[in-house]
Amino acid sequence: MNTGTSIFVALCIVGFVAVDATLFDWNLSLALARRFAGLLNWMAFWR
Repeated sequence: MNTGTSIFVALCIVGFVAVDATLFDWNLSLALARRFAGLLNWMAFWR
């Protein structure tokens, strides 16, 4: 991954967090975190 691509990805993540904070009051990030935690638990089962 070159520098331009990594900067673009970082700006997309920062933009997502900013939109989530202003429009959705952190609900989208919280929902994604809960789904990710469930995925980790499911993957730990298969380990």
